[in-house]
Amino acid sequence: MAASEMATAADVSTPVISVKPVVLEAPGRGEDLRVRVSAPATGSALPVILFAHGFGSSLDGYGPLTDFWAAHGFVVIQPTHLDSRTVGLSQDDPRIPRLWRFRVEDMKRVLDRLDVLEAAVPGLGGRLDRSRIAAAGHSFGGQTAGNLLGLRVLDPVSKQEEDLSDARIGAGVLLATAGKGGDDLTPFAAENFPFMNPSFANMITPTLVVAGDQDDLPLSVRGPEWLADPYFLSPGEKSLLTVFGGEHSLGGITGYEARETTDEDPARVSLIQRVTWAYLRHALDIEHASWAAVRKALSESADPIGKIESKS
Repeated sequence: MAASEMATAADVSTPVISVKPVVLEAPGRGEDLRVRVSAPATGSALPVILFAHGFGSSLDGYGPLTDFWAAHGFVVIQPTHLDSRTVGLSQDDPRIPRLWRFRVEDMKRVLDRLDVLEAAVPGLGGRLDRSRIAAAGHSFGGQTAGNLLGLRVLDPVSKQEEDLSDARIGAGVLLATAGKGGDDLTPFAAENFPFMNPSFANMITPTLVVAGDQDDLPLSVRGPEWLADPYFLSPGEKSLLTVFGGEHSLGGITGYEARETTDEDPARVSLIQRVTWAYLRHALDIEHASWAAVRKALSESADPIGKIESKS
């Protein structure tokens, strides 16, 4: 499907101002929290996307997505989590078992300090729409964003599930996000990622799940269908974008270079840019025509590279 088949308001972009790092004090974390804030140079009542990177990445990752969102009307906030290669924790660091929880605390700290982040970007003051905030994430970052949407994790330390959802979040996008744990995990995943035991039963916030149909990770015995669990196992309004031929990097959303991309394909990246943008404008009740347009284009395409399904 050519990008021209999904011509919407997404074809009009705005110059972006990006500031990094904005440093937030984080007592008890062991490291201050470093954040990147990107915003369109013009416009008012700007909705916000809080983005959680995948394991090992940083505030510098995911430019193909975050730059697109910012150039098309969103303020995008990217914290660097403790598992980032730029932080360099040793394997015996006592924080390792709770990395998943520190990530959620990072996201909530960003929400608590929006005033500081807004003030750090020249000309951004007074232009945020704080009633329209979404959480998004890729891979491990999908679980992180999911926690704010109602996903619960069986904590390997406390052996308890806790509600970490946040009422400030109105919608979500989960990209290549892990499914059920337990017997669905490979022995490698069960041993190395004990926090990978999510429950989706309380994830009620409207969410778009994005999964590649060739994303066969060495984490689950179920193959690519495992990545669709956040859609099928959660209640409420959800949509699923299945990306045909997509592997874990979904065509190259992790960065502009191909070193972390096993399935480089600009068409897949363009699809995900436009579908996620249109979905968030729909789910945050900004406008609905763009979401209808991308769904129509995919359903009517003679050679689609993905499909969208929805439930309520």
